[in-house]
Amino acid sequence: MLSDRGIKVATIGGGSSYTPEIIEGFIKRYDEFPVKDLYLVDIEEGKWKLDIVGDLAKRMVAEAGVDINIYLTLDRREAIKDADFVTTQFRVGLLDARIRDEKIPLRYNCIGQETTGAGGMAKALRTIPVILDIAKDMEELAPDAWLINFTNPSGIITETVSKYTDIKVLGLCNVPIVMEKMTAEILDAEQDKLRMDFVGLNHLVWGRGAYLEGENKIEEVLNKIASGNFKDVENVPDFEWGKDLLKSVGMLPCPYHRYYYLTDLMLQEEIEAVQTEGTRGEVVKELEASLFELYKNKALKEKPKELEERGGQYYSDAACDLISAIYNDKGTLHYVNVKNNGTVNCLPDDSVIERTSYVGKNGATPLNVEPLPSQVKGLLQVVNEYEALTIEAGVHGDYDSAFQALTIHPLVESSIVKNLLDDLIDENIDYLPQFQK
Repeated sequence: MLSDRGIKVATIGGGSSYTPEIIEGFIKRYDEFPVKDLYLVDIEEGKWKLDIVGDLAKRMVAEAGVDINIYLTLDRREAIKDADFVTTQFRVGLLDARIRDEKIPLRYNCIGQETTGAGGMAKALRTIPVILDIAKDMEELAPDAWLINFTNPSGIITETVSKYTDIKVLGLCNVPIVMEKMTAEILDAEQDKLRMDFVGLNHLVWGRGAYLEGENKIEEVLNKIASGNFKDVENVPDFEWGKDLLKSVGMLPCPYHRYYYLTDLMLQEEIEAVQTEGTRGEVVKELEASLFELYKNKALKEKPKELEERGGQYYSDAACDLISAIYNDKGTLHYVNVKNNGTVNCLPDDSVIERTSYVGKNGATPLNVEPLPSQVKGLLQVVNEYEALTIEAGVHGDYDSAFQALTIHPLVESSIVKNLLDDLIDENIDYLPQFQK
């Protein structure tokens, strides 16, 4: 690790439309994190995308004049061998699987979403065998490397690696960065002067504080949100929260809380979308097709602005800042998915939480958390147990754990769990080796 050859990074899912984000991030930070070899890895079905986005990556690096070697490969083990950092941004089953995740629950009048509820569980079950294979390769070929996971559902996947492997792992999501950016705009403040106090789970995180010059401005932020419409992320409908809801919670909800706090509105929006523009996955499929047409343009030598419409904007800054903080032992604050270890006293120690944390060469140290109030604790605990059950189902092919995971999830009606679960397994069986037995 970190030999004379320089820094080696392997990106699993290198053919993703998001790849220009991370390329841009490494270019911007080349002086402090001089990547020498960057391996972009994909599978045979994604080779055509890997070739297109890989060529764009090479043009971006050449245009920036930085000495980064870009390698395109279908050989994951070659990419991982002696790597210093491995990043994961893959989607098992590609976008067609996401579309199924959205549509199958809707048959039962349930929220269909790629990271939470029944759809989120299906994605996790497909992903867990693959992430464990990647971790196994790392244990053999790059045992000192850090795994930085962006693959959704990020908290569940990060927790799987944390519980079942010896790999050093942190998870990452762009949602806290988007929330921080929105808060800075609300307060008319510079984003780098603001520190957010985030606590919760991935896609179920609350902003408990918004500190500007040492003063907590969260009440001011909530009041301004209640009186206006502030766009947060592209991939979640931005229904207004309502003043009473925000006042009663007393914390800044993340965009995905709308699925829990505004369930009827969100479900109706999904039902109508299927009949008009299509599910979010179908919209993204069209958007990705247009992005890859842009990427083919040999004159394009930078990340196109259109990529922000994809829904993962700003994650390159978060990802590359995090990697640089580890490499340079910065001890700076980041919003990461990290092992709880007693930080949130109402959750098990081995759970992975999303928390404001100090990051240095030894990883992330989450900030201490005062006991959480009842307004958020109950929802947090039940979703945390759903995640733990989903992990057991994904690792062991345990039907009973999957059944109970859906039964306790707030977005699933318990009376339809068996039919819903059977559909999810049957229609994903090609990607579920743990259930094929």
